[in-house]
Amino acid sequence: MINTIIFDLGAVLIDWHPFHLYRKIFSDEAEMKTFIDTICTNHWNEEQDGGRTLAEGTEILVKQFPEHEENIRAYYGRWIEMLNGPIHGTVEIFRRLRDSGEYKIYALTNWSHETFPIAQEKYDFLNWFDGVVVSGTERMRKPQPEFYQILLDRYDVKAEEAVFIDDNFRNVEAGRRLGIDSIHFTNPKELERELQIRKLII
Repeated sequence: MINTIIFDLGAVLIDWHPFHLYRKIFSDEAEMKTFIDTICTNHWNEEQDGGRTLAEGTEILVKQFPEHEENIRAYYGRWIEMLNGPIHGTVEIFRRLRDSGEYKIYALTNWSHETFPIAQEKYDFLNWFDGVVVSGTERMRKPQPEFYQILLDRYDVKAEEAVFIDDNFRNVEAGRRLGIDSIHFTNPKELERELQIRKLII
């Protein structure tokens, strides 16, 4: 019987993406995408999510690509501009699950410990959780199984009694390997349908 819901945050509950910032900086879409794909990459950002400091991550790239220093420094210097607001449909699903009183609800997020408090202050719903596990604080991240296990152990959650929701299929697969029923998030309507199939929401 499912008694626990575990949410990812970025691109599930919050519309976070570097494009929201860099579209203000680059006039050419292709040039912007090349910058994100080859310089301020997802892999580089995940190192900060895994506990490396923003300052250290920034200096590594500035040293490697000095000609792009200004745009590299904008990544964390203007990081808040990457937050494009809540994904309202998912937040409403979260509200319904919470208000039902039937589930413990947690967040398992790849997020820098330096920037997460900024989002937490900006979005009140990030304080609705029964617990939040932040990769930057734990110095490990999805899809490492040990990171999921931190949440299971800390909050006494049994894998077979939980549902995990994430937009990254890599992370969904990792959850499934641990025995957690994991939903690949694409949009709020589809998430609602998946939860209705499981009889977790009306």
